[in-house]
Amino acid sequence: MIQDVNPNETSRAYAFEMWIKAPMPMVTLFRTLDVTRLKRLSRKHGLKFNMLMCWCIGRAASQIKEFYMLPVGDKLLRYDTIAVNTIVLNHEGEVSSCDIPFSNDLETFNTDYLHLTSQVASTCRNHDITDSMVIGTSALAQYEIDGAVGMYSGIFNNPFLIWGRYRKRLFRTLLTISFQFHHTQMDGAHAARFLDLLQKEISKV
Repeated sequence: MIQDVNPNETSRAYAFEMWIKAPMPMVTLFRTLDVTRLKRLSRKHGLKFNMLMCWCIGRAASQIKEFYMLPVGDKLLRYDTIAVNTIVLNHEGEVSSCDIPFSNDLETFNTDYLHLTSQVASTCRNHDITDSMVIGTSALAQYEIDGAVGMYSGIFNNPFLIWGRYRKRLFRTLLTISFQFHHTQMDGAHAARFLDLLQKEISKV
């Protein structure tokens, strides 16, 4: 369910006033994560690394109430659920977009991830979930990058994470990510807390 809320009745009242009409309201934070555990689980159990990353992102985001609100146009919307988006290489060699509903249950999320990404790859049609707050991701897993700043189109205000190839450092595997968010939706402290929670979820999955 989506609810059009009065910003003045939320904790984002000041941020809404300050940033909703800003020409560039997006903020980007960078963080290097220890993904050693995800890499081991991926290999041991035959799970896709990208799926595990998306699930941990959903787990961390679901613990922060700001993720359930999103500025859309000149409104502030509140959602009951969240989803995680991933970019899929389709059978025509192009990319398509796939929204996966978040579930706290890893098996359920994995089943949905495999089914929906396969469907999108074969049909070359995006799978969009319009009644959830969607967290965008883009994994450039074939390339080593130090960071990326997403484009602000003025249309999509959704939070977005980008990462490249993970790096091996002695007995650890590290992954640098960028996290872009709309300042109306959350402040830097919320974003930093999300990244802390993401690391915790990765370490305990």
